[in-house]
Amino acid sequence: MDSVTATTTRPGTANNAAPQDRGGNLISSDFQTFLLMLTTQIQNQDPLNPMESTEFAQQLATFSGVEQQVKTNTLLESLSDKLGLSGLAQLAPWVGMEARVDAPVMFDGAPLTLYPVPDASADQAVLVVYDASGGEVMRSPAAVSSAPMDWAGTDASGAPLPSAAYSFTLESYSGGELIGTTTIQTYGRITEVRNGVSGPEIVLDGGAVITTADIAALRAASG
Repeated sequence: MDSVTATTTRPGTANNAAPQDRGGNLISSDFQTFLLMLTTQIQNQDPLNPMESTEFAQQLATFSGVEQQVKTNTLLESLSDKLGLSGLAQLAPWVGMEARVDAPVMFDGAPLTLYPVPDASADQAVLVVYDASGGEVMRSPAAVSSAPMDWAGTDASGAPLPSAAYSFTLESYSGGELIGTTTIQTYGRITEVRNGVSGPEIVLDGGAVITTADIAALRAASG
């Protein structure tokens, strides 16, 4: 039977020909074992009641089916890897663009535009800012509105915060009681697209790793 060799190499992994080699070696080893068992069976069969030739054919057909299934699985793995690389090629133009996400994004001194979503029954809202490690660095009152708002990168006293990755949430209050907390989306620059365990991964400036499903909007980089 023809063999299929996968030569696609994914970032961070060994050459995918290795699984094929292991599968081929396994088939070869199993076939030798099968022949030994079959020979032993023939040598020890009852001369007065020998095994029918159809039984030999059935056993050979069974082994052949297993061999074909292993090779089919290897082929499917190869196709999957190639499709993954094709997906990366399609996403490559996104590098350098900005994605609107609710993940930590890099602040480099220029104001960030935030897209809050307050609870519909809220009468007060509070903006909360976190650093890359999840520590709270600032909170301040915010408008109870879903209109975009600019964050200048300052703490509650107005002092500028250092250039770093930050994430944002909006706390919604009604009658002084907290009724909900939602993440706030903002734009972060895409620096890399790579293959992950579950598919393509997108890396933002600042180190956050997201998937295409995490992106609400995409735009050309501003400046």
